[in-house]
Amino acid sequence: MPILGRVPELDAVFRALADPSRRLLLDRLNERGGQSLSELCSGLDLTRQAVTKHLAVLEAAGLVTTERRGREKLHHLNAAPIAELSARWISSYHRERAHALADLKRALEDQPMNRTEFRYVTYIRTTPEQLWRALTEPEFTRRYWGAELKSDWQPGSPLLWREGDGEFEDLDQVVLEADPPWLLSYSWHTYQPQHAELFGWSAEKLAELRQEKRSKVTFRIEPAGETVKLTVRHDGFDTETEMLKALSGGWPAILSNLKTLLETGEPLPEAKPAKGSAEALAER
Repeated sequence: MPILGRVPELDAVFRALADPSRRLLLDRLNERGGQSLSELCSGLDLTRQAVTKHLAVLEAAGLVTTERRGREKLHHLNAAPIAELSARWISSYHRERAHALADLKRALEDQPMNRTEFRYVTYIRTTPEQLWRALTEPEFTRRYWGAELKSDWQPGSPLLWREGDGEFEDLDQVVLEADPPWLLSYSWHTYQPQHAELFGWSAEKLAELRQEKRSKVTFRIEPAGETVKLTVRHDGFDTETEMLKALSGGWPAILSNLKTLLETGEPLPEAKPAKGSAEALAER
């Protein structure tokens, strides 16, 4: 059953960031996501009760998300509120006026070392059904992603991919889970020949990279008041691979474009539609 939530407000984000102890907790989650309360308390000159209260404030502001694994409650950094501030508000001012926030923005948006997954949470003023359509219908994905995704969206079915005017390609991606309009998961493609051409990889290097384990992306949709909470998790990596680095840079742009399209009817005018992982790797 989807969990009702509340949309993080701008004031809540700034209040959460005003406390140095809360910023320290964000720094620790930026270094390594998925930490329990005990892990976050370790080495801090704070009581367990104080850390719990700080985490509650950060979670209410949307800067931290949690998940249950067995008896443990694991905490993750969510940089979406800061990224949206940058894209929708700070960018309208001169760069110099945002200098005071540059270090904070960089700390929250830069991907830490040795990550094995990408996680992103955003709130979109739409309906679960409309968001599901945006994730699964080619005419939607083309507008904010620059690529068309095609499938019958049944578990075990192939997922086809088309960029530009070419034919739909089977990149050996498969639908893993589908519970419309709440949950969608599918396997991700591996490195393609155009990657080797773009980066000058030898056939041997490409073959080596293609031995990496396939990853998967999961979209979880939940009602949140008048909006919808979208959680995107891309995992299945054993280490921080080139693919994970590319995806960690590409997903925020794609999801920001998706949010703007659903809320305004048009994608971000300054955003370039994503053309696949080759371009994401090139822009990294």
